[in-house]
Parts: sequence; C-alpha cells; structure tokens
Amino acid sequence: MAIILEKTGDSHKIDLTKRGNNAAKEIVINLNWNQEKQSGWSKFWNGDKSVDLDLGVWYELQDGSKSCIDGLQFAHGQGGSKNQVTKQGCYTQKPWIWHTGDDRSGAASDGENILINPQALSDLKRITVYTFIYDGAAKWAETNAVVTVKVPDNPDIIVEMGKQNSAEKFCAIAEIVFDSDSLTVKKLVTFHNGHGDCDKKYAWGMQWRAGSK
Repeated sequence: MAIILEKTGDSHKIDLTKRGNNAAKEIVINLNWNQEKQSGWSKFWNGDKSVDLDLGVWYELQDGSKSCIDGLQFAHGQGGSKNQVTKQGCYTQKPWIWHTGDDRSGAASDGENILINPQALSDLKRITVYTFIYDGAAKWAETNAVVTVKVPDNPDIIVEMGKQNSAEKFCAIAEIVFDSDSLTVKKLVTFHNGHGDCDKKYAWGMQWRAGSK
C-alpha cells in the first residue's frame, strides 16, 4: 500500500532503524509521466513536440556542502557512472546521490530515477526534489506526472503532479530531511520561474546561469 501526500505541507516519517533484509538496497526518487495525453490543441501549441520533463534534486550534506543534480547539470558529456564523481552525482562516495539518466520524451517505462545510497544517510542533511519542463508549454495536468519516493521495506510515498495548473515551468515537489535514524518526506508542490526563483523561496543560496541540453 502506498502513502499519498495529499496537501502541501503533508509529511510522512520513516523509521530507518526498522529496515529489514533490504537495508542495503538503494532509496529511489522516481519521476514518471505520460506522453499519450499530449494531443489536440496541446500538440498544436507545443509545435507537436513532446514535453521534456526533468527530475532533479538540491542536496545539502552534514558538512555544509551543497549542490544540485539534474539533466541540465550533466548535459554535454558531464555525466558518468555511479562510481565516478561527475555532474550526475556519485553513488559510492560523496554526495552518495546519483541520477541514472535523462529521459527526454517520457517514453521510458520507469521514467527518471535518482538513487540515494542508504549506507551513507548519516552524511545527508536535506534534499529538495524538483521537476521542470525543459521543452514545451507548462501543461502540468497533461503530463500526468507522479513522483514516488521508494524506501525498501516501507510503503512508497507518492506526490501526484498531474492535477496542478500553473504557467511556471519549475516545481519544487518535496523536501526530504534526514535525521540519525529516520527520514521525513514533506510535500511542497510550489511553482516558480526557474531554478533561481525557487532557490530564493527555500533559501538554498546557490548561483544560477542559463543552461541547455
């Protein structure tokens, strides 16, 4: 049974001391969306293009270091394997977070995924999970997008994106806060004019410039 965070501010806490045999299995943040709804007037206004939706995270470690991982950051060959520190992150050393790859059409059966290494949770302080529409109009309701946080031996935590309407193309979806023996997922779902605008809202204090794939 999954847990659906219905309203902004709703949260769910997971006790990490009660994990079973899958305690070493990765924690997954998944974004999935459906391109089949792009039809009619939506396809006309988008120039018959598929909407390119991207999953990303801002992360802060306990040592105070912070950065972001999304498709814009590791475009143009700046990504790499899960064991290599690149703009795509790294699973086996800091930041212990790795983006598995950019799905530019929504056609991949499992969407986009970010993996978190459960053996290094004591190094993590907080994560903001976000998505943005890189290409196409801001037709959130037609993407039918769903973000799922999967922690082994626990119910999936779900935030549905497909019911919102906003002209802004950037959405902060959820906040994950790490304690010594637990993590808490809180629903945000606030819309912004890009990375920088959202950064100001949640006081991350990073510098931004325009990027492309």
